[in-house]
Amino acid sequence: MDGAARNRDQRAEELVRESAEYEGSPGDIARGRELARRFLARVRAARGRPVPDRAVDLVQLVVSELLTNACKYAPGPSLVDLELAEDRVEVTVWDTDPVLPVAETADPGRIGRHGLEIVMAVCQSFEVYREPVGKRMRAAVRLADDLSGTALGHAS
Repeated sequence: MDGAARNRDQRAEELVRESAEYEGSPGDIARGRELARRFLARVRAARGRPVPDRAVDLVQLVVSELLTNACKYAPGPSLVDLELAEDRVEVTVWDTDPVLPVAETADPGRIGRHGLEIVMAVCQSFEVYREPVGKRMRAAVRLADDLSGTALGHAS
């Protein structure tokens, strides 16, 4: 492979993936949402790929909820990875807390602690993996409504 082809491949890889490390400070959640906005703006501009505003909002929401949990419950650093994978964006958040999150049963009287329920409701898929240190949560958000009328973000 010549140098020009290698540079094209590297630029394509940079386009479809972005990562950031956070330390658990108060501004991390806003910085995570901005990371998602920048990433999807790059996807729109460089690929000419349609990214509906609703998908941008959902990816930001998922990043915000998962990063909020990492900042609130896990001491130390966290990592956010965004990756374009076919028709979806995969949002992965790693943190240092080994305890796997569990969605609580619906309770309209409960104040707070609805983040995982929200993520599971708007994502195509959600998975949690225990790591040698901490855990890794992965959520997939579809970029467009499917033609069968299923709402954006929901699995059929």
